[in-house]
Amino acid sequence: MAHRSRSEDATAALSELPPSAKLVAKTLEHEGELTQPQLADQTLLAGRTVRSALSELEDADIVSSRSSVIDARKTLYSLAEE
Repeated sequence: MAHRSRSEDATAALSELPPSAKLVAKTLEHEGELTQPQLADQTLLAGRTVRSALSELEDADIVSSRSSVIDARKTLYSLAEE
């Protein structure tokens, strides 16, 4: 049985997610670290849709989040490290 790399696992997991989650992941890949409101602006998706997509992406270990050093009230999202 061949072992798949983490990026292959992430690609397989992403293929199972809805289009909104794919768009959020692609936006993070292109733009880098963003907040939820920035993602909503960049993707033109509703805030609730972005929240749902981020939740699914985090559950699949595709996206990670951290508190902003500049403003601890903000959460920054980025693609998870391989």
